[in-house]
Amino acid sequence: MSVASLPPSIFLILERNIGKKLLVILEPSYGFEGILASVKRTPPGVWLSDANAVTLRATIAQPIPQVSNRIERSEIFINLNAAQRIEVLHKE
Repeated sequence: MSVASLPPSIFLILERNIGKKLLVILEPSYGFEGILASVKRTPPGVWLSDANAVTLRATIAQPIPQVSNRIERSEIFINLNAAQRIEVLHKE
């Protein structure tokens, strides 16, 4: 997706969630989890602080992918063109 093809509402939704914990999935079994620090429009992306690289795993018994492994990272920039899915994680 190019910058022109991302609707402005995506950026508004992300900006409303600054300070909340996100899970950004890049591939079906890999992604990043962290606190949304900022949103950039060019290039389209998000900065995550206190980030963890996560491995997702699904089984026949649990077809919805669950986080199976976390590797600590500090901060990371994720280009939205590479993201497949973004989830806002609520506190438990």
